Amino acid sequence: MIQLRLVLLLLFLVFPQLQGVEAATPETLGNVSSSITSSFTSLARLITAISYIGGLAFTIVAIMKFKQHKDNPTQVPIGQAISQVCIAVVLLFLPSLLGYIGGTLFGSDARTSGPTGQIYCSDTSAVYSADSCGK
Repeated sequence: MIQLRLVLLLLFLVFPQLQGVEAATPETLGNVSSSITSSFTSLARLITAISYIGGLAFTIVAIMKFKQHKDNPTQVPIGQAISQVCIAVVLLFLPSLLGYIGGTLFGSDARTSGPTGQIYCSDTSAVYSADSCGK
């Protein structure tokens, strides 16, 4: 019984529409799609932030592993510290590296559609809302 009450409480907290609270704007397909689009933008920023934070965390752990290896080389192999440094480098440079990799693989005319429908061109840092890429 307690579990059922807890599940219902969580449902009402996550979905306030179930309580009968009406939204200020009517739910149309356009409103729903713009809400989803804005949540994708937030999700992309969240993934970027997690990448940076994870890279910093792996950097700190790698420094600690290097010190542990210096203090007791038989118990802590150097490979652990080196692998954590590699993971830290990948996570720290992943957000900026994706644009360069796209330009390398697909040329300077590579275009990526962002979560809001805007076009990101690999040859410039400008953002365009059409398929022109500044041409």
